[in-house]
Amino acid sequence: MIDAFLEYLSLEKKYSVHTVTAYKADLVSFRDFLATEYHQEELLSVHYPQIRNWIVSLVDSKISNRTINRKVSSLRSFYKFLQKIKQIKINPLSKHRALKVAKKVQVPFSSKEINLVINSIDEEHDFTSVRNKLIVELFYSTGIRRTELINIKEVDVSFSNGVIKVLGKRNKERYVPLLKSVIPTLKKYLELKKEFSKELEVLFITEKGNKIYETLVYRIINSYFSNISTKVKKSPHILRHSFATHLLNEGADLNSVKELLGHSSLASTQVYTHNSLDEIKKVYNQAHPRSNKKG
Repeated sequence: MIDAFLEYLSLEKKYSVHTVTAYKADLVSFRDFLATEYHQEELLSVHYPQIRNWIVSLVDSKISNRTINRKVSSLRSFYKFLQKIKQIKINPLSKHRALKVAKKVQVPFSSKEINLVINSIDEEHDFTSVRNKLIVELFYSTGIRRTELINIKEVDVSFSNGVIKVLGKRNKERYVPLLKSVIPTLKKYLELKKEFSKELEVLFITEKGNKIYETLVYRIINSYFSNISTKVKKSPHILRHSFATHLLNEGADLNSVKELLGHSSLASTQVYTHNSLDEIKKVYNQAHPRSNKKG
């Protein structure tokens, strides 16, 4: 069953070799625990108390809660797969709650880093480079999510109105502004795209003419920003984070940013205010007559 699951991740979900290897290690770790503690190698008839004991053993091994949650997430995905192929009826992890972890402050890219990446792609004019530049520009100029970008259709782009229609969470549609600076790249990409696929209605495609997929989008962003930035995390979400943070730094209204991001509540948007508050404090300390400029 593990082999079938790994094949599913690789072929259908198109996960990278590294990711599939990580899933395998987590599942083998759990299987070994079952064999040692319960003399059981069968994964189909597992009960939650067994999984809970595995989690306790991981905690006792001084493994971080974040890593344990990742391992449990691998196991949960495995049992969802078994449900999907009708090997089990109930996911033993259906009611499991993740261990608490300290929230990490996500550091956005600076506008300088983003401009360096965009300019570094400017030299190339082939299909792949133009597509990748457009992906970076759209993430940063609209703040859309990775899944939203992947599912944009050509008909969702309105040059006359200067907007793109986006299908967000819970199938909620919203319109995001299309910056004039992005339009030349977008038109160039659409022209080059005709050579690869005339039938596919989605906006972003691979070099083989298929719909682009999540792991490829991640690799594109990670690859370009790894050459420019020393920040630990380099993902599409950090570009979304940068979009929101930079708007707030420039004085944008929180409610407006909430609408642009497609958040259902202000609470979700407020996580992006941390860095903008830092910026405000910096300006305050530099400008106030009574402040210590050295601070």
